[in-house]
Amino acid sequence: MGCTGSSPAKGNETAKKIRKPKPWKHSEPITMAHLMKMRDEFWDTAPHYGGQKAENLVHSLTMQPVHEHMSSVRFACQNLVENPLSLFFFWEIWDALRAAAEADLALAQAIVESAGVIVQAPDLTVCYDERGAKYELPKYVLSEPTNLIRNS
Repeated sequence: MGCTGSSPAKGNETAKKIRKPKPWKHSEPITMAHLMKMRDEFWDTAPHYGGQKAENLVHSLTMQPVHEHMSSVRFACQNLVENPLSLFFFWEIWDALRAAAEADLALAQAIVESAGVIVQAPDLTVCYDERGAKYELPKYVLSEPTNLIRNS
């Protein structure tokens, strides 16, 4: 028998409910086309600058001269042999974050929860994966600036 004061589990009580970022202003008024270009550039380059640990093979191979990164490459290769999905996992999180950034709030919440993303900042500007790698998203990929030039 259960305790008289017990109740059913309600799931993950610590999951943060996400929200749109607070209104922000770009340094100069920009058009929607310029904003979309900025977003595309971010998503094209983001995996190269964040969300990975120093021992990640991609970082080791692209950020250091050959003679300085051999031990890191050995470690990363060993890590990939032991856990071949680790590199795939890294790209999968970026895909989930992009899908969440481009979705409405309810769908975005479902996406981050199903991908195992740990939301540090409720506006999605700072997140972590289950392995502790940090992912930072600029506000311009999450919302429009207040000084956006709208085409008439």
